[in-house]
Amino acid sequence: MPKALNIVVVEEDRDRAIAIVDALKEACPCDVSIIGNSSGLARKIAACLPDIVLIDIDNPTRDMMEELTLASGPLERPVAMFVSGAAGGLAQAAIEAGFSAYVVDGLSPDRVKAVMDTAIARFAMTRQMRSELAETRRALEERKVIDRAKGLLMKAKGLDEGAAYALLRKAAMDQGRRVADVAEALVTASGLLG
Repeated sequence: MPKALNIVVVEEDRDRAIAIVDALKEACPCDVSIIGNSSGLARKIAACLPDIVLIDIDNPTRDMMEELTLASGPLERPVAMFVSGAAGGLAQAAIEAGFSAYVVDGLSPDRVKAVMDTAIARFAMTRQMRSELAETRRALEERKVIDRAKGLLMKAKGLDEGAAYALLRKAAMDQGRRVADVAEALVTASGLLG
């Protein structure tokens, strides 16, 4: 049996909130919390520890978008925003803020599951891309440090590039450390000494 999703619905209209909850419970196993008042929104959402946040707002302003961005934690979990009508530039602002979905024409109970699934899938894809980008940046930084350490060894010991790398690798193996860590230590020590 699939794990029940913990869903937060931000909706001020009580009747719409009930219709949304009914549609969600019919569509998938879930626990739904409704937040009907946006005061203290960040604290309320954090207290629920949701898997996804669904926000239904008639006409959001830029200030409201900023507050919702801080409150909903779009980089921590999928967030889908539903608005009544197209507002110039707010769709772009929502995507830049990290929202997983921005849907015009409001949150209708008959399509909430499809939009929610899409938001979850998009969030997972975006999170994976961010993770891969961070890993690539880290690897590039390590490569730069290793190249600098090789250069230091080549200059100090009169080695060619292959021999300098072999020396770094041997030192790393002898110390039970990664080559990048040994290279970082060498570059740091070089900076202190001269």
